[in-house]
Parts: sequence; structure tokens; C-alpha cells
Amino acid sequence: MRYFIELAYNGTNYHGWQYQPDACSVQETLNKALSVLLKTEIDIVGAGRTDTGVHARQMYAHFDFDTPIDSAELVHKLNSFLPKDIVIFDIIKVADEAHARFDATKRTYEYHIHTFKDAFESQGSWQYQNKLDLDKMNEACGLLFKHTDFECFSKTNSDVRTFNCVIFEAHWQQNGTKLLFTISADRFLRNMVRAIVGTMINIGLGKVSLADFEKIIESKNRSKAGFSVPAHGLYLTKIEYEYLP
Repeated sequence: MRYFIELAYNGTNYHGWQYQPDACSVQETLNKALSVLLKTEIDIVGAGRTDTGVHARQMYAHFDFDTPIDSAELVHKLNSFLPKDIVIFDIIKVADEAHARFDATKRTYEYHIHTFKDAFESQGSWQYQNKLDLDKMNEACGLLFKHTDFECFSKTNSDVRTFNCVIFEAHWQQNGTKLLFTISADRFLRNMVRAIVGTMINIGLGKVSLADFEKIIESKNRSKAGFSVPAHGLYLTKIEYEYLP
């Protein structure tokens, strides 16, 4: 039987989602907890990979188990067993062929910036105090919809077959001293959101024009794009499937 597990985590203490032999990951932590509680070896498959320090307000993963599960009871046990920076929301019985990664139709990320020193935001938002032109940055967001190949924003030497992504939503908004970038797409490349934000920071500073931004995308060259902003301001906030509400 296949089950989806819906969870969230603060990525500060983890070297990303994906299992690594010499570092603590979210996937490994969940595998160990499920294996102990279900008394058999469990290997979960995530909807995607988040890098070291990146957070997730909503993540899905799937695992297989031979007998029916009392979802409410297992959720309670997992939340008691797991460290405080990982929380389980639900465990959902799905079709045997359902896949947390390949069946996802839309993913949404947010990047958080605060423009004035904040004692409570140091681990969940990036402090950046230079004045930015958000109107220009939102114009740049509009240009993203004209393209599908985003190799220029991908981490080099990525083991992917295609750099194509369909972007559904991208915009900046400001609330006082807080800046929020939201972007949704059918898939994302490694480091893509952080590279887009870094490039748009340069647009907001007047260092890169909108025409230059299009040339960067068309170049398919990571070295032409801007810097990669710090991981701790990035959140995976939503993953959507056709068969989940």
C-alpha cells in the first residue's frame, strides 16, 4: 500500500532534504522515525529536493507499507518522536502507482527579505538593506513568462534531461520592511529560485536592465546570471496534485 505523508520543516539544522552519507538530512531523519515506529525498513521518496538550509512549509513524500495504517495515530506518534523542527500534518492512502515527485503538477516557493535588522528573522529571512526598485523587479517577473528554458539559473553540472520549466506565477510585494518574492512552476531546477532572486536584486539596484535580463535567459549561461541569495530565506510553500484537495 502506498501512502503520502504531508509535512513541514525548518531546514536550518539539515543539509537539505536528500539523504547524504555524512550529513543529517530531512529524508534520513524521517526514514529512521518511520522505520522505528512501523518496525520495518522504510525509505521515503520526496516530492523534490531542497538545499541545505532551505525550509518547507509544505512537503510531500511517499512510502510503501504492507498493512493498513491508522493515519491519525501515526501522525501523533511521529510528531512526538521527531525533532521539533519537523512536523507531520497528514498521512494519506493513495493509489499504488501515485508518485510524490512525478505526479506533482505545481510547486510554489517564497523568498523572504527584511530591509531592517530584525531580532526574530535572522534564521528565516535574509537581511538586505540596499534600496531596490520593486517596480522594475516586477517587470522582470513578467519577462519570465515568455521563456521556458532556464538553464542560466540552474546549478552547473546538474543531472537533468531538460532545463525547461513552465512558470505560472512570479511577483514581488512589500509590507513595511519585509519583501516577499513568490514564484510557482511545474518544476524547478537546482538553485533556480535563489539565482532568479539574486539576478532580480541586481535589476532592483539598477545594475542589470530588463533587456539584459532577457539576454541572460537566452544565453543559457549560469555565469551571466546574478549571485545566488542565501538559502535561509527560501521556503517551499505548496505542492499540488490533481488527486489531492
